[in-house]
Amino acid sequence: MSIELITLLLFISMFALLASGMPVAFSLGAVAVVFCIAFWGFDYLSVLTASVMTTLQNTNLIAAPLFILMGWILNQSGIADDLFETMYVWMGNVRGGLAIGTVFAGAMFGAVCGDLIAGIFSITAIALPPLLKRGYDKRLAVGCIMGSALLSFLIPPSIMIIIFASVTGTSVGRLYLACFAPGFLLAALYMAYIGIRCYLQPDMGPAAPPETRANWKVRFIKLRGVAMPSILLLSMLVGIYSGAVTPMEASAVGAAGAFVCAAIKRRLSWKGVWQASSLTLRFTCMLGWMLLAIGAFTAVYSGLGGADLARRVAGEVPGGALAVVIGMQAIVFMLGMFVDVLPIILIFGPIFMTVVQSLGFDPTVFGVLFMINVQAAEMSPPYGFVLFYTKAVIAGLPEGYDISTGQIWRAAFPFVVMQLACLALILIFPRVATFLPALLIG
Repeated sequence: MSIELITLLLFISMFALLASGMPVAFSLGAVAVVFCIAFWGFDYLSVLTASVMTTLQNTNLIAAPLFILMGWILNQSGIADDLFETMYVWMGNVRGGLAIGTVFAGAMFGAVCGDLIAGIFSITAIALPPLLKRGYDKRLAVGCIMGSALLSFLIPPSIMIIIFASVTGTSVGRLYLACFAPGFLLAALYMAYIGIRCYLQPDMGPAAPPETRANWKVRFIKLRGVAMPSILLLSMLVGIYSGAVTPMEASAVGAAGAFVCAAIKRRLSWKGVWQASSLTLRFTCMLGWMLLAIGAFTAVYSGLGGADLARRVAGEVPGGALAVVIGMQAIVFMLGMFVDVLPIILIFGPIFMTVVQSLGFDPTVFGVLFMINVQAAEMSPPYGFVLFYTKAVIAGLPEGYDISTGQIWRAAFPFVVMQLACLALILIFPRVATFLPALLIG
């Protein structure tokens, strides 16, 4: 049987199981085991087991659950409330200031939270009521919330960067450095869009009335509420970027520091620790099963000749490496409308990275493009997962806001355009992503 036909049967089987409702890890694992037995026999299962276990021996993966634990402990300590309240006090005096502050606060909270669903829930629940109460347009308010939550994909310490780097063999530290400037470039695009839109259409984001504006004394007092977590996040980033600590070591420092911050704020309780630990355990178990499954899937597919097929097809595409990379980004974008981001990273990250490296394209730049693309796909109508997460959170708010799915789609559109514009800028000017790794690592 030709590898082309095997590829078709393998991916059809995988998507059929996914469509039936079977969890992603079990779908991938089942397909891998069936194809392994069908082509090599039962004896090869022991070899397959040994090969997939090496996937879990990557020490960089230790950082993922530790960063998740850090985020949930800080979430339990009320850091999100303090962060957004501080932004409102400082930014509420100008048109669109609350939405701009939401982008900044959401980016910071997303960086320390790590989990997208938790970030969407917290940012929506905390930021949406005051935005709408102050007369902000629904679409602008919802759009800036979704866009800021997704910045956690790019701004370190990003869990998704750790996972992508681990399964593709890319340096976590180099990819962190490469994503830093694009992450804040995207945040700057959001802020510029909000500021210009509200300047041209004041009703979209009115400034706070003079009688409700805080004086400078109150503003500086509010900064105390975000001092500790900001110092914690800054110390981790400086440690990682300076090379003083690895991302794994930084995650341990961050988790320990989160407990210290919560204790100083007197919000550390056994209930909160139990909830944070339980949620971290759930994430870790899910990630472990998915890594085992994708390890088996990749081993079988590569063993059958899938990697060679991908390289051969890529070499025959007219236009060279750039055309192949653009085609890959189009595939990722389309898949992201229907499939959650983690399976896309685990399934297509290793396959695409093998092809990219064979073509001589910079793997670090490709990693940045991939991460920007998956967040744009997750927010793209009609089936981006973030749209449905946001709709579910809004429906559960006690205020009972009447925001339709269509309004959420329209809210997402300008932010998706900005994400794709950022992707195009990195593709045209890769130095935006590579200058920091070249400066600090060489």
